[in-house]
Amino acid sequence: MKHIVPHDFSVKKEQRNRLNGHGSFLIWFTGLSGSGKSTIANAVEAQLLERGIHTYTLDGDNVRKGLNTNLSFTPEDRTENIRRIAEVSHLMIDAGLVVLAAFVSPYAKDREAIQKIVGYTNYIEVFVNTPLEECERRDVKGLYAKARAGEIKNFTGIDAPYEAPVAPHVQIDTMKVTVANAVEQILKAIESKLNI
Repeated sequence: MKHIVPHDFSVKKEQRNRLNGHGSFLIWFTGLSGSGKSTIANAVEAQLLERGIHTYTLDGDNVRKGLNTNLSFTPEDRTENIRRIAEVSHLMIDAGLVVLAAFVSPYAKDREAIQKIVGYTNYIEVFVNTPLEECERRDVKGLYAKARAGEIKNFTGIDAPYEAPVAPHVQIDTMKVTVANAVEQILKAIESKLNI
């Protein structure tokens, strides 16, 4: 790494933000598998698109099919998965996009590392707080049943831990609020960051 010297380009994030007419930052959705992270992120992105905001959504399953196809679900590989996503998000923020990232991201230390990579002021954490029992009841992908049967190892909530955020910017209790209400909460929380 000692021979790597980053190039200082003349076009900066601030110029891209002015061109786009809005700020760029990361909205990080964390929660158990089946909690509703991707559903809510998708709905938020649709609302932002209607407002002319330039966005991109990164989703756990989609990223693991490409960029992180070589990673497993061990604690070490989970950390590397999140590190790579944070680095990609950092590049996209620099490009002027509002990035929406929906990942279980079960470890507090990994979520802290994301903030260090993208910058604390560029990070909005959304905790999609759905109880394990409800996630299992939904089990749209059949993953919890497989984990309970021992077919999937290191599954968050079953045989791997989930460290819930202590002070997220937004907490969505999906047992009490609709997707539309969740979107409204998130848009309100990011309003000031959209302004340049």
